[in-house]
Amino acid sequence: MRYIELKEALKDFVVFSISDIRNVDSNFHRRRLNEWQEKGYIKKILKGCYIFSDVNLNESALFEIANRIYKPSYISLETALSYYNLIPEAVYAITSISTRRTYKFETSIGKFIYKKINPTLFFSYDLLNFQNKVFKIGNIEKVILDYFYLHPDIREKDDFLSLRIDKDAFLAKVNEEELYK
Repeated sequence: MRYIELKEALKDFVVFSISDIRNVDSNFHRRRLNEWQEKGYIKKILKGCYIFSDVNLNESALFEIANRIYKPSYISLETALSYYNLIPEAVYAITSISTRRTYKFETSIGKFIYKKINPTLFFSYDLLNFQNKVFKIGNIEKVILDYFYLHPDIREKDDFLSLRIDKDAFLAKVNEEELYK
């Protein structure tokens, strides 16, 4: 398989694996990946996960990559709070929730952090389509609950105030009935 053929076959993929390539060409030889990396056509993110070098790494692409490199997972915690404009801080890592063990990947394209929760609490995420990219992100109410679940030290009013959550944005966006459910 030539690189141009691969690029056309996987043009809708932000991140792809060797199994994605083998779905297109069952006789694909892994050594081609090394050649294409040396030529600068593709970049290795993690073992077995690659992106095309010319991919636009915007927020939605990074979120899709985060969902894909560690499954099952959805964007949550500080990353989602920032996405929903509930906190003023910039976030420099993509933080997700998973039912698998807590893990961190530091890659050439960014830092991806996964926090483990009980599988019975893995719910209430939305599939968002943004700039032709689809990713899973916790809905606002679930993101708040995830945060409190993973930060049991937040008990007092001052602890909550230290989160710097925009009160007006919170009240405008959060469905209190859904939060209490």
